[in-house]
Amino acid sequence: MEYNVKVDAFEGPLDLLLHLINRFEIDIYDIPVAKITEQYMSYVHAMNELHLDVASEYLVMAATLLAIKSKMLLPKYEDDTLDDMTELEEEDPREELMQRLIEYRKYKEAAQELKRMEEGRGQYYTKAPSNLNHLAAEVQLENNELDVTLYDMLSAFQKLLKRKQMQKPLKTTVTRQEIPIEQRMEEILYELKTFEGKKRFYDLFPNPEREYVVVTFLAVLELMKHNQVIVEQQDNFKELYVSYYGGNEKG
Repeated sequence: MEYNVKVDAFEGPLDLLLHLINRFEIDIYDIPVAKITEQYMSYVHAMNELHLDVASEYLVMAATLLAIKSKMLLPKYEDDTLDDMTELEEEDPREELMQRLIEYRKYKEAAQELKRMEEGRGQYYTKAPSNLNHLAAEVQLENNELDVTLYDMLSAFQKLLKRKQMQKPLKTTVTRQEIPIEQRMEEILYELKTFEGKKRFYDLFPNPEREYVVVTFLAVLELMKHNQVIVEQQDNFKELYVSYYGGNEKG
């Protein structure tokens, strides 16, 4: 079975050199080649001891460091023919390596910054645009609930009882009829759905019988509680209107 091992997360010989420079706090513009070569070769030998496949680029860099070290050990050339006996300006053998390290460090820092930005952006979640019209309807419902309170409903109920009492015939046959609230709720919902608009609150009480009026009123309150109807009133003491909403319809 083949294993691929990544040592200390080094991306290549330049990354290893940069690590050594930072570790030993070396000035990248004045690299002590002998010291950095010794430390670099220690890492390469450690890879070999661990039986890891050392990439050829690491060996090429090792050869480059040894060549620079050799050039640094050579005596500086002096021209005795010059009158002022000044030394000829020779190119620093470390110059090319130094420029490569500076360029690599620039891209490495940029990559780290991009990585931080990626991690930060990963904390956000995006989604496609959605239709939020139903939220506007819910806000409208909340506003209506603030306008029409339970006290408004009770006041309307008292007026309703007075109206029904005045309209009630002087002689009538009283028959006991029990209507479940759930049944009356279904009837009101069906009536509002088929009406397709705002219906006057008083129009929900066609039967003047007190039991019917009470059950109908409780049914309307229950429908309001479950956000299945909307009760609106433009101004205080004005007419109440009921319309179908169906926000939490049972079924």
